[in-house]
Amino acid sequence: MTKTFPRRALLALSLLPAALAVRSVRAQAPAAPVQLFKVVSPRDEVVVGVDAAQLGAGSNPAVERLAAQLAAKGQLTLWQYASHKDASGALVQAPLKQIVVFKNELLRIEPYATSLPIQPLK
Repeated sequence: MTKTFPRRALLALSLLPAALAVRSVRAQAPAAPVQLFKVVSPRDEVVVGVDAAQLGAGSNPAVERLAAQLAAKGQLTLWQYASHKDASGALVQAPLKQIVVFKNELLRIEPYATSLPIQPLK
C-alpha cells in the first residue's frame, strides 16, 4: 500500500504543469478577437473561428451561444481554421476558407484550445 502513494503523488505532480497550461489557455481565450471551435460530425471534423460580433452578447459560454445561433438559423457561414506558417515562418492558426455548417442532430460543437497564435478573420 505504501508503494502506490509515491506513484500517485508522482503522477499528480507530473500532471500539474499540464493543468496550469490548460488554465492559462482558458484564461486567455475570452480576450482573443477570434475563438476557435471544433465542429464534429460522423463524416469529419473541422476547426472554425468565430469573432465576438458573430457570437453575440450574453453570459452563457461561447459554445452555447454558437449552438443556439446554429439551432435558430439552421446554418451558419464560418471560417475554417488550420495551422500553417506565417510570413516570418512561425506556426499560427489562420483562416483557410469559408464553410457553411448546417444544423444536424448528429453534429457536435466543442471549444478548441490551441497554444498557437490565432490570426484574425479575413
